[in-house]
Amino acid sequence: MSATAGPETRLQKAQDARKGGTVSEDDRSTPGKPPKALTALRDQIDAIDGRVLELLAERMKVVSQIAAVKQKEHVQIRDFVRERAVLDDRKRRAHELGISVEPVESIYRQIMLASRDYQASLGAAASVEVEKKKIAIIGGLGQMGQMLGRMFRELGHEVVLADVGTSPTPEEAAASVDVVIISVPIASTIAVIEAIGPRVRPDGLILDVTSLKQAPLGAMLRASRASVVGTHPMFGPGVHSLQGQRVVVCKGRGDAWHDWLTRNFEARGLIVTSASAEEHDRGMALVQVLTHFQTQVLGWALARIGVPLEQSLRFTSPAYLMELYVAARHFGQDPLLYGPIEMQNPETPRVTAAFRRAADELSEVLASGDQARFNKMFEEVRAFFGEFTAEATEQSSFLIDRLVERTLG
Repeated sequence: MSATAGPETRLQKAQDARKGGTVSEDDRSTPGKPPKALTALRDQIDAIDGRVLELLAERMKVVSQIAAVKQKEHVQIRDFVRERAVLDDRKRRAHELGISVEPVESIYRQIMLASRDYQASLGAAASVEVEKKKIAIIGGLGQMGQMLGRMFRELGHEVVLADVGTSPTPEEAAASVDVVIISVPIASTIAVIEAIGPRVRPDGLILDVTSLKQAPLGAMLRASRASVVGTHPMFGPGVHSLQGQRVVVCKGRGDAWHDWLTRNFEARGLIVTSASAEEHDRGMALVQVLTHFQTQVLGWALARIGVPLEQSLRFTSPAYLMELYVAARHFGQDPLLYGPIEMQNPETPRVTAAFRRAADELSEVLASGDQARFNKMFEEVRAFFGEFTAEATEQSSFLIDRLVERTLG
């Protein structure tokens, strides 16, 4: 989503239409002249903001010194205990000063994110002592392959990107390095593993980064005598920062290489979740298959109901708008990515059947007008979420506030 500055969004056009007509760019850019008293106060705000920016610049200079210390002393960039202490302290000070606590927390979360990214750009992530290796990324010209290449180079490794038409070829690259990373579309993964696996040195490592784990892990174990690890980065190549992103690691063969890879991920600020391939695929049936299925059903239903998007935007709520953003983003991407994720997960029939049963039962409840059954459904789901409800309410309220803030005007 875009900020309010710049071209008018479709939501803003719909809101203007609801108010009785589209506001022209001339009307937006030539408002009435403000009172002199207001202009003077705004000048004061501008001066204060100038000092705030100077202090932020001063803060980032100290951050650069922190990065140097972390690099020298082999300290990881992210320190969750320190971050929690900073947030608690700034919120306490805000309360004492009579400032709303929630915006202050939001501001400092963004400041700390910028701080972590700046430290990473200065090479602090390379501080953790990991043995430097030569790495080949098969599929290295793809977006994910290029992102992985940057990540491992920042950690001090030598990286070779091999793809269709490159020199060296993927087969040549695999035979000449310590670590081989398979980063190709899911539909091609098994075939590539079978072609590349025999070329990997027995004392080396082969790993994949696909969204499914049982089939690729089994293929790597069969095709190669090298150590084997299955990984699934829970983020795409377009993320603004790797700090705090999650990656699932599934051990296949070779403890030493598994530990080496884990140290590399942690050095770059990733959160590592260890799981078996079976556990991973069961989890992805919920995290990916069920959520993608839900989004696809919503998008398909909206497209078929026949109400123009602009018409519904005239009456949008923040919750509906968030759903639309997620759905539009989803369908704006490559179906060749999502199809295999959902079609090849062995748990897909079970979770999609559960979705259909729930949808059918809820449809019956609504059609019957049975408030008691509707209440019972709420109670059942509320009990499932339990204490998570409080966190969900807090976090979703924050997101809604930010969404409203960015779409007004």
